[in-house]
Amino acid sequence: MQRFTLLTMAFLVGASLAAPASAQWKWRDKSGVVQYSDLPPPPGIPANDVLQRSTTGRQGVVSVAAPAAAASAAPGARGADPELEARRSKAEQEKAAKAKAEELAQAEKLALAKADNCSRARGHMKSLDDGLRMTRTNASGEREVLDDRARAEEKARTREIIASDCK
Repeated sequence: MQRFTLLTMAFLVGASLAAPASAQWKWRDKSGVVQYSDLPPPPGIPANDVLQRSTTGRQGVVSVAAPAAAASAAPGARGADPELEARRSKAEQEKAAKAKAEELAQAEKLALAKADNCSRARGHMKSLDDGLRMTRTNASGEREVLDDRARAEEKARTREIIASDCK
């Protein structure tokens, strides 16, 4: 009994695997020769020359995808499908416009940061030139008064910032 069940299961599995192989197309090509395939006939074959159609749902997917794949795979085939070419061109233009907008936004952000740095550096230089007593916080968190040497170093550093950011 167990052997019969095993043979029945093997037969059912084999039959289910063979079912897709029966999905065949049959058509007559331009020279009148009958062709067999599991793919639909090429687009140039008239409908009255198709002798047998596949019963599986693959026919729509393959017939639509095959020309697009052939057009993109063939060298120099750009422009074969005007609609596809228009969409591709539009996508490229949108991508270029987006990159340009991002570049402009980044440049504007940089310009604003430089203008802010310039304004702060000029204000700091004015404070240094006025000769007022200035303090700063050192690494250990203590306040220290700027002496003449520290003031000269701070002026030199501020001049460099003004030279680089105030153009």
